[in-house]
Amino acid sequence: MDIKVIRSQNLKTKPDVNTLGFGKYFTDHMFLMDYTEGIGWHDARIVPYGPLELDPATMVLHYAQETFEGMKAYRRKDGKIQLFRPAMNARRMQQSNERLCIPALPVEDFVEAVKAIVRVDSEWVPSKEGTSLYIRPFMYATEAAVGVHAAKSYQFVIICCSVGAYYLNGITPVKIYVESEYVRAVKGGTGFAKCGGNYASSIIAQKKAQELGYTQVLWLDAIEHKYVEEVGTMNAMFVVDGKIYTSPINGSVLPGITRDSCLHILRSWGYEVHEEALSIDELMEAGRNGTLQECFGTGTAAVISPIGELFYNGETIVINNGELGTLTKRLYDELTGIQWGNCKDTYNWCVEID
Repeated sequence: MDIKVIRSQNLKTKPDVNTLGFGKYFTDHMFLMDYTEGIGWHDARIVPYGPLELDPATMVLHYAQETFEGMKAYRRKDGKIQLFRPAMNARRMQQSNERLCIPALPVEDFVEAVKAIVRVDSEWVPSKEGTSLYIRPFMYATEAAVGVHAAKSYQFVIICCSVGAYYLNGITPVKIYVESEYVRAVKGGTGFAKCGGNYASSIIAQKKAQELGYTQVLWLDAIEHKYVEEVGTMNAMFVVDGKIYTSPINGSVLPGITRDSCLHILRSWGYEVHEEALSIDELMEAGRNGTLQECFGTGTAAVISPIGELFYNGETIVINNGELGTLTKRLYDELTGIQWGNCKDTYNWCVEID
């Protein structure tokens, strides 16, 4: 893929790595590529970071034909930069695009584009422990028209930002509110796709959770309001009597890359893993009788986020005395060790940027 590079003449001041937060400090450049019906993907370029110009009738604004991904670049101790399973992000975007009727981008082109923008903005990849470069590839319909149909033109964009921990308290256990009124996704819908509409519909429950003093929302299935699915920004895993339980990828749950990685690692350690429906009643009972030993969320942004408390229908369950669990910590250390190059990558997940 031929990528034209136009470098910014007004480079930004790099942020303080000790106060990065998440999603605030964007790099100097962005990647753009266009799709036109009858031509395909074309005009790949890296340009100075800046506003996107949209016609008021741009279809994404009216019909939400849009998909996105989330991934990171990590700076190893030897100074080299690596990505974590980028081809899996590319394949997931293809799956999301198929559901939203957006043209697929070849896996190799996706990965090449990500590598290219990270190379150009490599100085933005921080080296402080626990920091990284968050990469946000996204696609949206650019055709200017009013009428419900698949657009005839699209744009692929990649923006990046230097980040620290997703949650201010890092790996301190978070408190989770279990939502029993609203639903996030239904089988046959877009729950498995990474698209903005899924997140827009989740904000109302997130707002309710925060008003009650909880960090995130644990969603139940949309049909029976009975089975545990996922947290708003993460897949969820539960350690019950020494066994691992997590919701299956059945159409209403996002196929998380961190989720998949954790399951590979847990199985390699000899844990019995169940990807099956687990009811909220079973989960709360396990919390009452002490067999619910640990809970944690998995996702690119937070990596592993321990869950110390669940609140459902007026009842509070505290997990592991609200403290970081041994397995959660071990899994976090192993996975982040691979991502930052501190542990041996026996799975060949990491891709170095040369």
